Amino acid sequence: MTHLSRRGFLKGTAIGAAGLLLRPAAARAQAQFPDYPRLGRVVSGSVVLRARPDYDSPEVGRLYDDAVVPWLSEVAGSFRWSVNQRWVETEGGYAWASRMQPVLNQPNQPVTALRETSLGPGMWAEVTVPFVDVRLANPPARSPYLREATHPRLYYRQVVWIDQIQEQQGRVEYRVNERYGYGDLLWAEATAFRPISDDELAPISPDVEQKRVIVDLTRQSLCCFESGREVYYCRISSGAKFDAEGKPVEKWATPLGPHLIWRKPISLHMSGGTTGGGYDLPGIAWTTLFTGGGVAIHSTFWHNNYGEPMSHGCVNARPDDAKWVFRWTLPHVPYDPGDKTVGMGEGTVVEVVEG
Repeated sequence: MTHLSRRGFLKGTAIGAAGLLLRPAAARAQAQFPDYPRLGRVVSGSVVLRARPDYDSPEVGRLYDDAVVPWLSEVAGSFRWSVNQRWVETEGGYAWASRMQPVLNQPNQPVTALRETSLGPGMWAEVTVPFVDVRLANPPARSPYLREATHPRLYYRQVVWIDQIQEQQGRVEYRVNERYGYGDLLWAEATAFRPISDDELAPISPDVEQKRVIVDLTRQSLCCFESGREVYYCRISSGAKFDAEGKPVEKWATPLGPHLIWRKPISLHMSGGTTGGGYDLPGIAWTTLFTGGGVAIHSTFWHNNYGEPMSHGCVNARPDDAKWVFRWTLPHVPYDPGDKTVGMGEGTVVEVVEG
């Protein structure tokens, strides 16, 4: 898990330069986002806006946590000390792309009934707006992120289990029930969630027997092979070599060697670390676990710095990449219950190498 924006996620800050002014928690409605096809959300404390896509260019503004702005274009520029040289052009200047989550604002028509499952009425759903504020249904808060957040939210591309529907002050709300979390139940605006279909879990290349995933820590890449032929490639962020203060952290390294996938939940609550250096994040989507210690390939919504080591041991991937790997690898996961554990030798091999 990343340390880049954890402090911002746990504490939460007021939205500044984006112009998304929220009323007090008890009365605020769903935030209004800029009317633009593609948006960017600030994920790391603050982002400096510069006159040109260059680290040495003059500062012309600043955006703060959860600011949502039009993503006008993405250009190559210059940023010191990083392999990532991508910049986002905004209306106020250029922001380094690694600290901007690319998001869309796609509200949905709420469903009127939930499907029957072995877990009771419910459905898997994905957040399709930049963020949605949540309200605790069963106080007091149990999970650290809820206890410490000023504005508790779920973010674009998180996936959660919905188990109830209600109408509140003329708006339809869904109840989020994290099956593997701390027991917190959350109410949130229903339009923020898109129901996930069975087709989205359909296996990719199910008849191919020889599959292998190669995670290259040197190149910060992930490749998928079928019978020795590469069929998929993406950039990733593996375990960070240094903490936020620049100190080496050996325990954050992604473990080398061949591993076997043993469990795959559609969504998982992930926690770990220590006081002041820990993390607690709900709704981690498309999680493919390949070590007994909890190391996994999974979707990431709290940074956009792929190609650089960022995590606490896991393999961070873009949501679409994590989802493809989830569907392609063994075991195959059914919609109900959305979680599959297998015995030794039944899962796809994940080989972690250096160069």
